[in-house]
Amino acid sequence: MATAVSPAENDFFKSNVLGHPAGLFVLFFTEMWERFSFYGMRVLLVNFLTMAIVGVDNPGWGWSMENAGALFGTYAGLLYLTPIAGGLIADKWIGYRWAVVIGAAIMTLGHASMALETEFSLYFGLALLVIGTGFFKPNITSIISEMYEGKPDKKDGAYTIFYMGVNAGAFFGMMLCGYLAERVGWSWGFGLAGIFMLFGTLQFWLAKPLFGKIGGVPDKEKERKEIQLEESKGIPSHKPNHFTLLDKILVVATSVIGFIYLINDPISRIADLNLLPVVMPFDFQGEPFSGPLGIAIVGLVLFLFLVISRISRYPAVVRDRLIAVVIFAFFTVFFWMAFEQGASSLIVFARDSVDRELLGTSAMVFNVVNALLTVVPLMVITWVLFLLWKQTYRRVLGSNIVLAICFASIWGIVIWMLVREFSSEATEITVSWFSILNSFFIIVFASFFSKWWESKYNPSAAMKYSIGLILLGFGFGLLAFGSNDLAEGAKVSMIWLILAYLFHTLGELCLSPLGLSYVSKLVPARMIAFMFGMWYLAIAIGNKLAGSFGGMINEVTEKYDLSTFFLIFTFIPVGAGILVAFLNPLLKKLMHGIK
Repeated sequence: MATAVSPAENDFFKSNVLGHPAGLFVLFFTEMWERFSFYGMRVLLVNFLTMAIVGVDNPGWGWSMENAGALFGTYAGLLYLTPIAGGLIADKWIGYRWAVVIGAAIMTLGHASMALETEFSLYFGLALLVIGTGFFKPNITSIISEMYEGKPDKKDGAYTIFYMGVNAGAFFGMMLCGYLAERVGWSWGFGLAGIFMLFGTLQFWLAKPLFGKIGGVPDKEKERKEIQLEESKGIPSHKPNHFTLLDKILVVATSVIGFIYLINDPISRIADLNLLPVVMPFDFQGEPFSGPLGIAIVGLVLFLFLVISRISRYPAVVRDRLIAVVIFAFFTVFFWMAFEQGASSLIVFARDSVDRELLGTSAMVFNVVNALLTVVPLMVITWVLFLLWKQTYRRVLGSNIVLAICFASIWGIVIWMLVREFSSEATEITVSWFSILNSFFIIVFASFFSKWWESKYNPSAAMKYSIGLILLGFGFGLLAFGSNDLAEGAKVSMIWLILAYLFHTLGELCLSPLGLSYVSKLVPARMIAFMFGMWYLAIAIGNKLAGSFGGMINEVTEKYDLSTFFLIFTFIPVGAGILVAFLNPLLKKLMHGIK
């Protein structure tokens, strides 16, 4: 870990924007442009892969949903596994800031590769995005954790504001990359994502004078003295917990098994090439668990043994808090398994089963609403940029100039898009437009949730999880109701999809940004980047399951109906939400006063 710096020791904390250090908003914009690129590409991937080759104006690759879901699930899963290595490298050698810069540069190359639209460039670009994310994702959040050292009461609000930046980038990325891809051509959408990834890298690099020692290269001697000081004051800390030979063997074994399984799933489907045996030596009469899935389960059992054995070797208080993190991570899997349908099955649902055609007055009303949805958030974010400029332009002028260029470009693209749409009498809403609703609702409601978490009515961690999971399930319940008894060839009203995204978003705000905050509170400071990486492992499993289950939408719909498919994602989150509520007393005890 990089050395902690007291806020009082750094002039950076004297410059406040909306009640928080200006540096939070430098990270806000860095993450915003990274998320612009990531979500701009993400909203296109499944749609591009499954779009028909012939008979459409903008042909895709004509893949089956099963194959596209397998590739997306593996890609999304790996995105949350490489941060484990990236966190460790930053902790031990290069520091958080260098890790963020390296990761952003690699991701820029990945987006550029995907814009070429060849099979090799697609796979190579996805690989670069996976590697770059490993450096970027855990370490930008670790910088926030270090900034707010000694201020735990402000962390929930800081992470929620940061999460609003995440979703501002996602909002404009999905809207603009999606619009260009569907209206002009796929390479335009993929290319725009790469351009703003480059801008994000530059503005963060040029803002480095602001941060002082925060996120810098680890100072091992100072870290050792801090450990001694904590122990002399009786502050709960972890004693050295070195990896045993068995630990190292299990780490290697589970990593290899997990990686090969993730890679094997799409390769075996797309190229009919199996890296794992189709039938294990101890075959269970041809049951599904006897093949690659059985090997993956063995790897998961070994990993759980590793986690339990390591946690048991920590002091009691630290051990209990780590157990609480593991329990929260378990329920996180169920949340993301359902929530990430927004990148797979809900994309296909919006394209093929939702009525998106508008004419005359309806088209005009939509265009007005769409203009407000686009312009108002852009004005708000531009105002935040202005506040940041006032506080920091003397010290980091170059970074502010890059941000100004970014926003001038965004305004130009938005105006061109709106003029183009208003000039048309009929409107077919783009598939990607529905995906922006999640980000828009987060921008609208993030401030409310931030105030709620800081008020006397702040629920416990377990109850936040419970509320989030139940709201997520309710959103899918609305989709199940809206698509019930749908006649063949008929399409669902878009209102059901809009309402579903609303409840999914409310659930996300209860759970997702606060997961990072609780990890930073419960985990000893010297383990923070590594444990962020471990947290992303749970999200990786959820994302892989999301891709696998999402790929079944056509199969389940043909065998049963659309309503049955959405009921799966209604019952699982609601059941998990009820269970975590029952565990509330236990989790409070394990957290030892952390709120």
